[in-house]
Amino acid sequence: MKNSYPIILVPDKVGYVVYVPDFDINTEGNTLTEAIEMARDAIGVVGIDMEDDGESLPEPTAVSEVKADSTDIVTLVDVDFGEYRRKNDMRTVKKNCTIPSWLNFEAEKAGVNFSAILTAALKSELKLQSR
Repeated sequence: MKNSYPIILVPDKVGYVVYVPDFDINTEGNTLTEAIEMARDAIGVVGIDMEDDGESLPEPTAVSEVKADSTDIVTLVDVDFGEYRRKNDMRTVKKNCTIPSWLNFEAEKAGVNFSAILTAALKSELKLQSR
């Protein structure tokens, strides 16, 4: 489920403190962009925890109803809880693959960890950073 929630960005000595009223949580970031990313991450973490506990996600408050000081920034952050869950799911899955017998023999003789090699190769091929 995708939704947009209001956040309040409060300028601080270094960066921004972020308050998410619908979830009653805080986070922070050194830059405006980082603060917004941290808000999205915090909402995602709390949201999937709520779903896992059988709780309903809150309905987003209208931006016009959010109370903030004149120096604060009020904006919306979109969060796709399904996508957030998929990207942060660190469970392992079993995959079957086929390689030549001679290669299997040499790899087993060398004590190669097939899972580690396949994981590294896939990350390299897909140009993904390590998670």
